[in-house]
Amino acid sequence: MAKFTCGFIGLGLIGGSIAKAIHQKLPESTLIAYDTNMASLELAQKEGVIQEACSQIDETFRRCDYVFLCAPVAHNDENLHSVKEHLAPDAILTDVGSVKTGIHEHIATLRLEEQFIGAHPMTGSERFGYANSKASLFENAYYILTPTNKTPTDKISAYQTLVQTIGAIPLVLPYDQHDYVTAAISHLPHVIAASLVNLVKNADSKEGIMKMIAAGGFKDITRIASSSPTMWQHICLTNTDHICALLSQYIQDLSAFQEKLAKKDTDALYQFFATARTYRESFIDVSSGPIKTEYVITVEIADRPGAIAAIASLLAMHDISIKNIGINHNRELAEGALRIEFYKEPMADNAIKVLKEHGYIIHTKK
Repeated sequence: MAKFTCGFIGLGLIGGSIAKAIHQKLPESTLIAYDTNMASLELAQKEGVIQEACSQIDETFRRCDYVFLCAPVAHNDENLHSVKEHLAPDAILTDVGSVKTGIHEHIATLRLEEQFIGAHPMTGSERFGYANSKASLFENAYYILTPTNKTPTDKISAYQTLVQTIGAIPLVLPYDQHDYVTAAISHLPHVIAASLVNLVKNADSKEGIMKMIAAGGFKDITRIASSSPTMWQHICLTNTDHICALLSQYIQDLSAFQEKLAKKDTDALYQFFATARTYRESFIDVSSGPIKTEYVITVEIADRPGAIAAIASLLAMHDISIKNIGINHNRELAEGALRIEFYKEPMADNAIKVLKEHGYIIHTKK
């Protein structure tokens, strides 16, 4: 079994989870960590996850085969300058940020391109900190890698193997394509969801009738508006160009739809919705039908043969019908690897009860 020395600069939810996953899958490895939160380091040492805790970024990190930048992105500049002085020539330097352009530009300035592979694990939790980290966080989740043009292929292959070892699915993309893709599927939708909520807030009556009856489709498509304002402020400021470009296109599309609507163009209106429905239903985890209230839970399961079958059988034994079931590979906005959809709310409630009684950890949609 492979044995590495890995260093972590920041040991919060993501850094702690990577450390726990490596410790679990590669127990012979040595893990070193620096964090400003000494309680996190003490807990990680007590649990045996890390072998050395550092009070600063120093020569200890020169022994590392991998160095993970997992502190808040605002600290990356300072931490990069510090780690550069203590980075072994053959070490792989990586990060976990959700926007890649900024750090790639900084890496180029520092001439660390041959050692850097940007990364974005497509998973997370509403909870934070090392205390909430877990080795299973990455199982069957996409783990995007953004190497530079100067990153040697053997380093990329080695990192892909490590990602697979901790149970994730590596996907290699150019960093600018990553930022454009995430702007379209994640960043712009957050802007739209927040704008819809603000529209209803401003258009509502003094009695709050809209708020009172908001449910079903409206709550489903605006759920992500409940995310951290600080985090999304930062994302908008770091991926501005891509979000603005897509937002301009979206505004044009809305204006074109407004014209068709004003003209009551029957065929165009039908095609607008039909095209969207067809494409939406081509997504892996989508059930048929228009947007409506979904009764969905996600379950934390180990990646081993028969794990999904065991859950399906358990629910069947209790006469609980499943509408849809599948692995959730992108879990930035939903915890739990297994996504289960039910026909009715009582079925979902019964499933939660049964699965919890059998020791499963359940997460429900907000």
